[in-house]
Amino acid sequence: MHEWISDCGNTPHVIVDAEAEGIEVPRAYIKDGKIVLNLSVSATQHLNMGVDEVKFDARFAGVIHHVRFPVSAVLGIYARETGEGMVFSEQDLGPEPPTRPSPADEGAPRRPQLKVVK
Repeated sequence: MHEWISDCGNTPHVIVDAEAEGIEVPRAYIKDGKIVLNLSVSATQHLNMGVDEVKFDARFAGVIHHVRFPVSAVLGIYARETGEGMVFSEQDLGPEPPTRPSPADEGAPRRPQLKVVK
C-alpha cells in the first residue's frame, strides 16, 4: 500500500496506536493515543519496513528522532492528498486460530453422515 501511494505521486501517512507495546515515537506528537506519521521518502531517513516492524529517522520540529513501531500497531494508511487508503481494525486481523480438540472429544471414529438425494 505504501509503495502504491508513493507511485501515484502521493504522500503516504500511517496512523499508529501510540499505546501499543514496542513503540518509539516522540510523545509530544501523540493525540488521543494515536500518532500520524509521514512515511514519504523525503520525510524519512533509513526507512526500513520489515514484516514485523517499521523503523526510520525523521525530523519533528527540526529535531531528529528515531521512530520505531510494530506493524501490528498500524491502524491505517492513507494518501495525504486524497485521504484514500485503508483503516484496519481488530476484525481485520482474522479469526482466532482453531483450538485443538481435547482427547476426550476425539473418541471413536464416527460414521459418515451422508444421505442419498434423488
